[in-house]
Amino acid sequence: MIYLDYAATAPMPRAAADAMYAVLTEQYGNPSAQYPFGLEMKKRLEGWRGIVAAAMGCPPERLYFTSCGTEGDNWAIRAALWQNRHAGRHIVTTAVEHSAVLECCKWLEKDGYEVTRLLPDGQGNITAGQVLEAVRPDTALVSVMLVNNELGTIFPVGEIAEGLPAKNPKTLLHTDAVQGFLTFSARDLGADLISVSAHKIGGPKGIGALYIGPRVRNPRPLLPGGGQEGGVRAGTEATAQIAGFAKAAELRMDSRLEDQRHLCELKAYAIEKLSAIPDLHFVGNGAAPHILSVSLAGWPSQNIVNDLGSQGICVSAGSACHQGKPSHVIAALKLPKRTASGVIRLSFGPAVTKADIDACADAIRKHHDSRCPMLL
Repeated sequence: MIYLDYAATAPMPRAAADAMYAVLTEQYGNPSAQYPFGLEMKKRLEGWRGIVAAAMGCPPERLYFTSCGTEGDNWAIRAALWQNRHAGRHIVTTAVEHSAVLECCKWLEKDGYEVTRLLPDGQGNITAGQVLEAVRPDTALVSVMLVNNELGTIFPVGEIAEGLPAKNPKTLLHTDAVQGFLTFSARDLGADLISVSAHKIGGPKGIGALYIGPRVRNPRPLLPGGGQEGGVRAGTEATAQIAGFAKAAELRMDSRLEDQRHLCELKAYAIEKLSAIPDLHFVGNGAAPHILSVSLAGWPSQNIVNDLGSQGICVSAGSACHQGKPSHVIAALKLPKRTASGVIRLSFGPAVTKADIDACADAIRKHHDSRCPMLL
């Protein structure tokens, strides 16, 4: 199998799986228990928190474990709005955010919030000036993702953070950094709330984290209950998942610079190989080295995905969360219909090789040569 869908999920290293297995079978104490076995697990939990916090570039006491990126996004948005409930009911976001943000905003509109969704240009770019111009005296929250999960576009979150106080000092800034994990430091980025997910970096599914900065005072819990996670995220901690998350983060941090160089080389090589295929267009100009969207104009994207999948090559027709539905990200670019219908996403990880790219490019060319495009 040739796996080119790392933006959907990444394979787990054996060391991360072993860390989870040890917790499941030997270190299974409840961190809230007060006898030595439980207290030892509490100590381990805080050690794992420290590892993930170091990977995010934030103090451990400001990092809270969640069940996933979606929970982190929803919690961040609602916590920010609760703090600014007397300051306004306006939200600024983009039309190309992950569904976790956009669907949350849709529900909030039913509760009387007003949402401004900023459209990107034809290449998928959104500028800091565009975001700041949309901020009003009643803007409670700005939520802009760090890296777009379909295009690889890097949004100027740091620049937005720098300009936001002059526009409205009360407005809080959230960023969904799931696709940009390990490329930033929370201290430098400047966002008030940052959500990440473990399974994008080789950790287990079902665990994520939320950084809550000092401007968010007494964050309102998304899930009230017991006193876990400092009393703001109830529920017995998923210790095995957290152990796997920490080990995956540790491994990726150790090889981060080497991985970045490898991914940059892979993307450049993929662009070179794919450029030779007739009717293929590159979609957007995302700078993230692990994501590349292309379109085989006139050929249905799901047909391409199915054909390549039958040959053991895994690519996607967009975010895995769409489950076959049209992508709101591609729709926002306002591409010609023939181009939009043929978009597929290739996304890379440390284990991907140039030989994998060669095989994928050959398969796409064969698909092009052996099939007629749909008529539009």
